[in-house]
Amino acid sequence: MNIQQIRYVLEVASSSSMREASTRLFISQPALSASIRELEDEIGILLFDRTNKGITLTEEGREFVDYAKKVASQYEILEDRYLSKDSDKERFSVSTQHYNFSIKAFTDVIRRYDPEKFSFSIHETKTKDVLDDVRNLKSEVGIVSFSGANEAVLKKLIKEYRLEFTPLMKRDTYIYVWKDHEFAGKKEISIEELSDYPCLTFDQSDDSNIYLTEEALADYDFPKLIKSDDRATTMELIAELHGYSIGSGMLSGDDVILKGLVSIKLKEEDPLTIGYITRMGSSLSVYGQAYVEELLKYKEL
Repeated sequence: MNIQQIRYVLEVASSSSMREASTRLFISQPALSASIRELEDEIGILLFDRTNKGITLTEEGREFVDYAKKVASQYEILEDRYLSKDSDKERFSVSTQHYNFSIKAFTDVIRRYDPEKFSFSIHETKTKDVLDDVRNLKSEVGIVSFSGANEAVLKKLIKEYRLEFTPLMKRDTYIYVWKDHEFAGKKEISIEELSDYPCLTFDQSDDSNIYLTEEALADYDFPKLIKSDDRATTMELIAELHGYSIGSGMLSGDDVILKGLVSIKLKEEDPLTIGYITRMGSSLSVYGQAYVEELLKYKEL
């Protein structure tokens, strides 16, 4: 087994056919198929079911892919740190749910140190990816939140992943609507009053992870629901369809994307606890320490 074969498996797993995967990988389909079969023979399991309708992962294949993703991610970190042409640059990475203060803290770290050469990353991503990124060393610090609806699930994963969670703030539940919405002038509103309008949520891309949602009221059965994985798209849908999204009520006037939104407190209470995660027992880099210092400026708990 080698890293090339692992990358082949991951590409095939994310493709609809062997032909599509081979095109993405710039190798011939027979060569790709042969490499996958060699790996299956070596490890003694069948990774893919092959039919005339395409390929699908076997149950053992899905388990293999979970481990393979971690290995590939770790190898990419090693490549970037020791083999890339930018190996002499300062490095720091953060993964976060969709919170403006986490981005502001990131930019403040860059302004504070302003290294001569650096390669910093901030990943605004899904809840599971934030946990995985910190667990697998892709990021030093992650920003996550939980409400009463998903607190038990998040805390269980944080413990299993050997992560530490430091709470920063607890926020009441709000909805966001566009400034011309008929309810924009209300101070408080209930979910039932919004039943005629679509709720926009961030797409976690896995229905089995419903309790990894970053919004409150994770277990509420919204009659009209639209999932989106892009903030600009979400804002456009809210404006065009008079929809709404659920959040912490923190709107920054400096964020161009959020301009035009109005926050209204929800009568239904499901407060969000927002904080940061790090690897248990880890030593943060100077930039990681600085980032945590910036985050602590927002600490309310």
